[in-house]
Amino acid sequence: MSDQISQIRRDTLVIPPLALAMLLFTGLSVLGVLLRPAMPIDETRYLTVAWEMRLSGDWLVPHLNGLPYSHKPPLLFWLINLVWLVTGPSEIAARLVAPVFGVASVWATARLARKLVPDRPEIGSHAALVLAGMLGFSFFAGLTMFDAMQTLATVLGVTALTGVATRGRAAWLGWGAALALGALAKGPVILIHLLPVALATPLWAGIGWRQMPKGVALGLLAGLCIVLLWLGPALIAGGSEYRTAVLWTQSAGRMVDSFAHQKPIWFFLALAPLLIWPWGWSPAAWRAARLPGPLPVWIGATFAIFSLISGKQTHYLLPMLPAVAIAFAPALALPRLPLRAAALVPVALALVLGAIILGFGPKEWAMAAQPLAPALLATALALTAALLVWRGGIVAALASSAIILSLSALFLGRMTENYDAGNLGRRLALHDAAGVGLFGDKYAGEFNFAGRLRNSVKLFDAPEAGLAWLAECPARILVMPTERAPQEPAPSDIFTFRSQSYGLWLSPDQDQQNNEACK
Repeated sequence: MSDQISQIRRDTLVIPPLALAMLLFTGLSVLGVLLRPAMPIDETRYLTVAWEMRLSGDWLVPHLNGLPYSHKPPLLFWLINLVWLVTGPSEIAARLVAPVFGVASVWATARLARKLVPDRPEIGSHAALVLAGMLGFSFFAGLTMFDAMQTLATVLGVTALTGVATRGRAAWLGWGAALALGALAKGPVILIHLLPVALATPLWAGIGWRQMPKGVALGLLAGLCIVLLWLGPALIAGGSEYRTAVLWTQSAGRMVDSFAHQKPIWFFLALAPLLIWPWGWSPAAWRAARLPGPLPVWIGATFAIFSLISGKQTHYLLPMLPAVAIAFAPALALPRLPLRAAALVPVALALVLGAIILGFGPKEWAMAAQPLAPALLATALALTAALLVWRGGIVAALASSAIILSLSALFLGRMTENYDAGNLGRRLALHDAAGVGLFGDKYAGEFNFAGRLRNSVKLFDAPEAGLAWLAECPARILVMPTERAPQEPAPSDIFTFRSQSYGLWLSPDQDQQNNEACK
């Protein structure tokens, strides 16, 4: 074991490095769930889809606000509902489902690293520590999204491919099963992560070019057969619009001409330093980095293809980060790993925090930061000092990443009133039986699960239509952004959500028995 790892053992009561990496990620994920609300619009939307699956009992076609939801496959929603069979519709339980795949990804990365570098048994623990301490992975894999599941599927698929020379068909079938896992988690995008690595197996896995096409075809067929167990019945049950969306709009259509998240080609290049912080900020780590086996194709193809696709989100690169972790893993064996450049990140955070406190930014940010300002600034300076002077670079790096993520969760938690959909959702739940209406921008189901609504929210494209609907029956409620609402009548209450002011309008008292529109 290297001096760095030996120091970790002494400082952590002899916790094995792999267990430490898994505990570190688990602790940060649980802390994030406990300290901050489900973040709109992604986490709140996926919780609502799972909630409507529970209400309807339809496990074939996911729904969002009563309409078929074609954007994502159902695996995450299935798993949340399986957990709810034990816990009931608990938000905390649901939000812990996706991070479990992050923990599994840390373990699977260690296993893959040992297969790729069998003459260095410590490489697996090193790779796990690098991955768990990587800012991009620790943040995004702890969210209620699909990317941690996609990451595990990618690592398992590459692991299966390492055995194609010795295990033949069994290895290709394992690759196909990983494709199915990724497809059921997030759709055909798994092919971007795993297909280039498979096509390049003659270059790194010790098989001939004639063997590769047969193996790829076998794996694709196996994966497709597994996915069709759900997709076939779902396409029949979902109808023509659902079929078109699943087979084209949400896959090839998004790649060719994204209808959302359009970013310039250099977007990921500019973002990469933060994703791989702090390890990528050390020249010594870059000098020690190695790219065994499939890593050049895995990293290069994923980065290039996603850069060329028009729709880009930061978390799309999450399944590539285990490869980066394995590449940087040899750096942890260095007698000393200087991370002075990495200190720029906490310095920048301190400057941003100071600007927020001085009023540069949304008002709710300043309100959230004010009570925490002394502690946050002191912590940023302490992290900077640790990364600059502490010889135990890996310990300083892991601690810095953990503290930054914890403080981020605490800061977001302070903004609960602004970002917690539950405040408004619980208010709307009082009128669920009579009817909840909303006029505003595109609704993504933010309040359905938050208020445990059993009926869909009625959407309006004009305030006048919403007010007319409101007047038809008693006990209804209408939500509208105050800046776009008419001056009369005045709202009965006002809520702030996502930095926007929403007014609540209630139905006038009426005799429901004489009102045919209410039936």
